[in-house]
Amino acid sequence: MLNSTTTNISEFSPVMQSPLHPFGLTSKQEKVNDGKGVWANEIPLLGYISLRGNSQNAAFVNAVNSALNVALPTQACSMSYTAWGSILWLSPDEWLITCKRDQRASLQGALETALADIHSQVVDNSGGYTTVLLKGKNASEVLHHCTVYDLNMLQAGKVVGTTFGKLNFYLHQHEDGYYLVFRRSFADYIWRYLERSALPYGFGIAQLNDGL
Repeated sequence: MLNSTTTNISEFSPVMQSPLHPFGLTSKQEKVNDGKGVWANEIPLLGYISLRGNSQNAAFVNAVNSALNVALPTQACSMSYTAWGSILWLSPDEWLITCKRDQRASLQGALETALADIHSQVVDNSGGYTTVLLKGKNASEVLHHCTVYDLNMLQAGKVVGTTFGKLNFYLHQHEDGYYLVFRRSFADYIWRYLERSALPYGFGIAQLNDGL
């Protein structure tokens, strides 16, 4: 028999929070200016779709291109920017699709329909990743403190999987900022490491726009 202390399931109201929610970044953000050398913020609660398939299979590639209305990046470390997000090449048979969270269901559905008769895998992994945007005149110096990767080799349209301290992450550069994509469970470690490395240059929480 249920007692009076049992939670009423009908009153249960789950709340979705980003992994960096405890840092209160939203209340600290401000418009980027020249007063600080490094600016960063989490782009919270994006959609992340994991796509697996054979990039040598023309049927697979064509089906993905049709479903997403963009060419699937098949060259090593390449990526594509789209109107709704980006597609990151992770390995010869794996990609990570990022989008606004309310678009993930439609994108996943389009992929599953197009790939129904083709050996492949499409998985909503939105609970597993997050993204941090890093920008400012000293952003590259800060990243050099955090990763062994030579940032001079990071060209537009390129994504690399490398190390951040003791952990792994994916890194790409777009317009005037770096995008750090990593496992949700790594968020506390990476943010504290980034914050500590950026402190000597002046560190601020960047006000975000609606872009990815």
